[in-house]
Amino acid sequence: MKEKYILAHDIGTTGNKATLYSYSGKLIASAFYPYKTQYPQVNWAEQNPQDWWQAVCISTKNLLSSAKVSKEDVAVISFSGQMMGCLPVDKKGNPLRSSIIWADQRSIRQTQDIKERIGEDEVYKITGHRISSTYSGAKIMWVRDNQREIFEQTYKFLHAKDYIIYKLTNKFVTDYSDASGMNLFDIKEKQWSKEMLNVTRIPLEKLPSLHTSIDIAGEVTKKASEEVGLKEGTPVVLGGGDGPCAAVGAGVVREGSCYNYIGSSSWIALATKSPIYDPQKRTVTYCHLDPEMFMPAGTMQTAGGAYQWLKENVCQMESYAGEKVRISPYGIMDLKAELAQPGSGNLLFLPYLMGERSPYWNPNAKGVWIGLTLTHKRAHLIRSVLEGIAFNLRIILNVFEEQGAYIKEVKVIGGGAKGRLLRQIMADVYNKRILKPFLLQEATSLGAAITGGIGIGIFNDFTIAEKLVKVAEVQEPRPEVQEKYEKLYSIFKDTYQALMPIYERIASLD
Repeated sequence: MKEKYILAHDIGTTGNKATLYSYSGKLIASAFYPYKTQYPQVNWAEQNPQDWWQAVCISTKNLLSSAKVSKEDVAVISFSGQMMGCLPVDKKGNPLRSSIIWADQRSIRQTQDIKERIGEDEVYKITGHRISSTYSGAKIMWVRDNQREIFEQTYKFLHAKDYIIYKLTNKFVTDYSDASGMNLFDIKEKQWSKEMLNVTRIPLEKLPSLHTSIDIAGEVTKKASEEVGLKEGTPVVLGGGDGPCAAVGAGVVREGSCYNYIGSSSWIALATKSPIYDPQKRTVTYCHLDPEMFMPAGTMQTAGGAYQWLKENVCQMESYAGEKVRISPYGIMDLKAELAQPGSGNLLFLPYLMGERSPYWNPNAKGVWIGLTLTHKRAHLIRSVLEGIAFNLRIILNVFEEQGAYIKEVKVIGGGAKGRLLRQIMADVYNKRILKPFLLQEATSLGAAITGGIGIGIFNDFTIAEKLVKVAEVQEPRPEVQEKYEKLYSIFKDTYQALMPIYERIASLD
């Protein structure tokens, strides 16, 4: 019998990655096709959905060609996609404007409207999230309030992956995980919240039908097959949002398992049987791809982004050296940082270069070095940034533990997880084993592929992820540096609290 394959598309912010997996979970090939984001005004971010479709079509053809795989050998297609978007389409699925993507913050007035009508505590209890202009609900309200004609013509509001699914199948659908990032979804009842729809005044009929991530949305139509280069009738499984897909791709599918994504931003997420409600609302809860599970998460704004800022503005010498010898500048920076002892000579870095989400939800927070003396060298500066990232993520980890979550070890994924030094610092700061899987940047697409496989019966359930996700390296916490990091961690937290009035005063100058 000829081997069949699972095709997964990861519709990200910078482009679409198409990946092909065998039934054993082996990555066969991948292809990436980029697209652009438009920034029409400050705090606005939009993308052309036609660019998503073009990227899916081109990357699919390039992938099958490079892998020498026939379209007849693709058993199923599934998706991971950027979340919290707002794309209005008409009855024929034609976009009525560019998609307002997750990074857009224009709908601040609409979030105030929600707060005045219902309040933050009730929204957090229903949706698992704070009230925020990041979420789709406020963005849909903005379209209604500012582009009334478009709102009236809108048949459905879709996410990125849902638009591509419509293009393939002519079905208007979404899954629980994507729906749970909208401020409109009741995460316990698994349905659109009547209370939230009443508060936001968004008609139920303008939202897509709800399904589990493993449901088959439909089959590739004749028209779509000609455009995308796939066989007509190929089943299309919904998949989910990128964060929940990453959880499955990291093997985080049962209670007690945890993963830490490290990219430009970073987040820690768990698999739990119930939502986690933090009294201070420092964390949020999404629906897991497994319809019986949830994915509590805490996201910090600038993790790898802080290290990138350091590279571009402080470590030009390391960047130049890396280019000369064709080594990643971050690798050179890590080597320099290893010259400093754990604790960086009592130098602390607060990594709030774009404000902060979890744990403080403070857009006015700023980056800070504190404890700087004439004895500090470049090595201390570099190491302190990595330690600051780990300290802030530990706060998020501790919030989950305060609410009763048991976390024995943490799997790390994303481009930032390549750095061995950061992984060791995380192990020491968290006092947890840090597990690095073989697939770091493909974890999201692997999660989508597993979902597709379950959807058509290749795999029985999500526990297959634990077998398919192979661990390449483990960092153990070192007891000899624990005491040092414990003392600095306490000071790190106190430093933020002490600086809060200063942050507000700086913000008032704008």
